[in-house]
Amino acid sequence: MENSLNNYFALGAAALVLVGLLTPIMRKLAIKIDALDKPNASRKDQTEPVPYLGGIAIVIGVVSISYIAILSRAHSGQMLNMATSVFLPAVAIAIMGLLDDLYGLEAWPRLAAQTGTAILVAIYLISTNTIGTPFTNNFLNGCITAFWIVGVCNAINFFDNLDGGAAGTVAVITIFLFLISFQTHQILVSALAIVTAGSTLGFLFWNRSPARIYMGDAGALFLGIIVSVLTIRLNPGITPRAASLAIPLLLMAVPILDTTVAVTSRIHGGISPLQGGRDHLSHRLLRLGLGKRRSALALWSLTAIFGAFALIIYRKPEMLAAPIAFVATALWTLLLVFFLRIASVDATATK
Repeated sequence: MENSLNNYFALGAAALVLVGLLTPIMRKLAIKIDALDKPNASRKDQTEPVPYLGGIAIVIGVVSISYIAILSRAHSGQMLNMATSVFLPAVAIAIMGLLDDLYGLEAWPRLAAQTGTAILVAIYLISTNTIGTPFTNNFLNGCITAFWIVGVCNAINFFDNLDGGAAGTVAVITIFLFLISFQTHQILVSALAIVTAGSTLGFLFWNRSPARIYMGDAGALFLGIIVSVLTIRLNPGITPRAASLAIPLLLMAVPILDTTVAVTSRIHGGISPLQGGRDHLSHRLLRLGLGKRRSALALWSLTAIFGAFALIIYRKPEMLAAPIAFVATALWTLLLVFFLRIASVDATATK
């Protein structure tokens, strides 16, 4: 985990290969234990059962490659503790997600577990002074951090409703996160970002349309914790402060857009926001006739556009932060209006 591009690329490549090899093994295991997402005319898009447990391959890939890299370093004790503070809650939430995949859990207990985990992580980040762009009030830091963790966790979980949609989007987000954190010499954030990108790309080989395996809630919630904590720990080191705060929002702009569209539609229709529905961005793109592959590509492309905005703000904060923020906000608002105007349907879905 030395601060060199070659070493980081090696980490990403190792994660890609490992997860790429593990995923078909998890697929066979899922078929053997009947951990399958089975077709349902009112709820599912696929015509054949698709195995879950792909998220377990992602968890193993991210955690194992990261720890191997850390333990190979001299004087890695502090880095080990910092990585564990990310992985412990992420794995705990992944286990809850796995139970949900296998047995089905009610929405409120899941939200309570996420909130409790987010509060504990927020307390740790504040006590260790590892929030990238903190406010002067610790109570405010705690509230914003916990809210961000729960929000990102659910945004990525909600987003996992299209072949390759969530995996590819997280890969794009973490690649831009790496590009920024690498330039600011944040070794842990850079390493975990590139390992996460490699892992999701390795999984994407099996998850792209037509998907041969899904990551399930275990993978989506694990990635939610990882991405939320890394974006909180990211310290762009730029002024004004608003520019630093805008970067995580831009990186997560498309999953946030997806959640906003779905929740707005459900509230407008008198439906609980926690109830699933065919009202996500992917469903609306499919109804426009794009098909699964082009819909996924559209979502990845939008994520890359907002990621590029974040990178430009990082590189030219004083000169371009304000105009780029204005353009990004205008584009996000136009997309919100556009997607809300695409009629949703009543049939429920899994997310």
